[in-house]
Amino acid sequence: MTSRTWTIHEVLEWTTSDFASRQIATPRLDAELLVAEALGIDRVGLYLDLNRPLVDDERASIRALVSRRRDREPVAYILGYRDFYGRRFTVDSSVLIPRPDTETLIGHALECIPKDTPFRVLDVGTGSGVIALTLAAERPLATVIGTDVSEEALCVASRNAAELGLGDRVRFVQAHLVDEGSEHDLVVSNPPYVTHAQMAELEPEVRDYEPSLALEAGKDGLDVVRMLLVAAAPVTRAGAQMLIEVGQDQAGSVLALAERSDAWAPVGTHLDLNRIERVVHLRRT
Repeated sequence: MTSRTWTIHEVLEWTTSDFASRQIATPRLDAELLVAEALGIDRVGLYLDLNRPLVDDERASIRALVSRRRDREPVAYILGYRDFYGRRFTVDSSVLIPRPDTETLIGHALECIPKDTPFRVLDVGTGSGVIALTLAAERPLATVIGTDVSEEALCVASRNAAELGLGDRVRFVQAHLVDEGSEHDLVVSNPPYVTHAQMAELEPEVRDYEPSLALEAGKDGLDVVRMLLVAAAPVTRAGAQMLIEVGQDQAGSVLALAERSDAWAPVGTHLDLNRIERVVHLRRT
């Protein structure tokens, strides 16, 4: 982008082309989001004013955001938020960026939580709090505890709770896995499940920017799941349920781990939109 006059349309076209040349997966969407953010408008506003020339300060703001994306920094971190399940959540590099796959976990968790009865939910590895807060927002009689080992992640989660007005029903606790002072009706978790070998193959946006602590879980990606099956047993009542998000081709192994445990019986698995077994469903024996 040189010193000549540029319109919004021209900047969008140039940025989209540049992102595409760098094999960025969604070049047009990313361009629209970043240009809109730099100009302080939404994406609709861009198209209402496509032919407006940009002043130098506006171009400088756009250039700064585009430069970060060219380095493969995720758009969500650049913007400072990600929309999920109809709500906006603050995110930064201390937490994973919420993904559509996790909506599978949310949908089946909501089926487990009654609408008209108090219910206790534990979200293990809460990160930004997206699972805990979504469940609390959708089920007003539920009380939710979210745990995470990362103090920085818990700060992000607490900020999201305050912004969504859910601080009275969602409590965040720093813990390696579970909150040992409570008994729960449902445990949900999107734990680390990337294998050591897979880490090197991830997209730069994930490998270089998202927290490895929330991604990697040993040789087969199930180290944290193994610990969770043991740790969650003493803090759940008989008949309680557990939903665990897993990686592709891991569901069968997790079901086998549950079958060999003394605490959990397999219920089944749930497919995501890509027909991948994304969620393992267990019941406390």
